[in-house]
Amino acid sequence: MRAAALVAAVVTVTAGLGVRSVAGGEFAKAAGDALYTVLVYALVLLAVPRLRPLPAALAAAGLSWAVELFQLTGVPDGLGRRSTLARLVLGSTFNPPDLFWYLVGAAAAAGLHAAAARSWRSRPR
Repeated sequence: MRAAALVAAVVTVTAGLGVRSVAGGEFAKAAGDALYTVLVYALVLLAVPRLRPLPAALAAAGLSWAVELFQLTGVPDGLGRRSTLARLVLGSTFNPPDLFWYLVGAAAAAGLHAAAARSWRSRPR
């Protein structure tokens, strides 16, 4: 599972960079928000590989929401002005629609995870 989660993380970062390079505006913003949570989901599975899809989705969405709500403090904006990595991980300003797109990303990741788990279990041995 850890190897699959690592591959998923790399694919997700690649997809996020790809979306940003070919699209702009609201689509790229929404896709980036959803993919952010897909990446968090993959990182959660790297840390806890036996986690089932629903708890992993709740953890990924919860962490994404926590980061978004943390932006209300202004601290991430200040850190992001000093560090590109901090800006990429923490963002800068609170945007309520992001909360919805994090749920979309968590649901998509959980759906893919559940489908992969079913496929894996049904493989002949």
